[in-house]
Amino acid sequence: MKVEEVPQDLKYFNRGLVRDQNYALDSEGKYQKVWSDGWEPKNDALDVALEDDKDNEERCRMELYEPEEFHGFELNLDHRSASHCENGVISTMLRFYGIELSEPMAFGLASGLFFAHIPFIKMQGMPVTAFRTLPGSLFKRIMKLYGIKTKTLRFLSEEKAMKTLDKVLLGQKIPVACVVGIYDLPYYPPEYRMHFNGHNICIIGKDEERDVYSVLDPIITEKATISGALLRKVRFAKGGSYPPMGQMYWVTSVPKELPELKPIILKSIRKTCWFMVSQPGFIKVAGANGIIYLSRRIRKWEKKMGARKARQNLVQIIRMLEEIGTGGAGFRFVYAAFLQEAAEKTGISCLNDYSMRLTEIGDLWREFAFKASRIYKKREGENYTYDDLGDLLQTIGEREKAFFQDLDRTAKEYMK
Repeated sequence: MKVEEVPQDLKYFNRGLVRDQNYALDSEGKYQKVWSDGWEPKNDALDVALEDDKDNEERCRMELYEPEEFHGFELNLDHRSASHCENGVISTMLRFYGIELSEPMAFGLASGLFFAHIPFIKMQGMPVTAFRTLPGSLFKRIMKLYGIKTKTLRFLSEEKAMKTLDKVLLGQKIPVACVVGIYDLPYYPPEYRMHFNGHNICIIGKDEERDVYSVLDPIITEKATISGALLRKVRFAKGGSYPPMGQMYWVTSVPKELPELKPIILKSIRKTCWFMVSQPGFIKVAGANGIIYLSRRIRKWEKKMGARKARQNLVQIIRMLEEIGTGGAGFRFVYAAFLQEAAEKTGISCLNDYSMRLTEIGDLWREFAFKASRIYKKREGENYTYDDLGDLLQTIGEREKAFFQDLDRTAKEYMK
């Protein structure tokens, strides 16, 4: 995707701070961060999801956040946007300790790229389709690579969770990350508020007199504030799967000397390749196998489930790909940006070629999202079918398999 191709289909983002952060190629073939005001296929998926949503009446009563001045203790950390929350929080927290790590580098070093289509695990009543590794795994892997010590806590008591947050934030004067539910975050457009409880934000200050916290949320355009009562509510979100239980995490110590970057880049690349192509053929749901598996299943959806259920399943995949999955081909562009940066930092120029190959695959994922939207919105004159989607996924799966096999061989060669 090129910079000029980044979509700006403003619809649901016109009343808030949330924006998509895309990675796209400039005129010199270099990846740049570009704000997007939304994309038609994603907006269409949201339209379909909202048709039968039980919370529409409540959404109509939701008030949207208005920025306000913050007074109180606040760490000296500027706001920087990211395409995905966990990547952005990692970069923010490391920056506080003097470690500059871009979002693509954080994602790549954490071996975050993955794919899985798991029919026997449900999210909102439909099979889980994931385009990255498990939430929380990125933070743990990055810290382990750098030898940084951290602590993570979950709570049964809301009061204890808030007191512990204040103790670390105000007592140690360090940033604290929290895992929260999206549904009650005030700066989200009402239409985007879903019962998803895996969002990461970074707390960097508190006005004790007014009980208001200063928040760096990587997917919004500026620093925000949130009341103590509301922060407590989102930390203990009740709706949706996997309650966050007040989860918070922070850095406890940083080594004096950090590891050399080139070896850990190559190690991380090989781990990502292992995630994508190590599975034997009988493990159908994961890696490149999972994409090919989905290509076979998607052809049968309409006949097996009926038109309405097939449409809902398709919408769920696009939302995971484009809404929860970075608004740009399910992290493929982010990883391509990582490979480009890795080429510069390691001197391994052929990683630039791999970056371009993955960019082309990312463009195929965007084509998949576009064609899928024409099916679930029933656009006149565009008669795409589930077989068309299956054919495209088959191509993507085969290309990703070849890509990661080749990339693994290259990384292995440079590790000798």
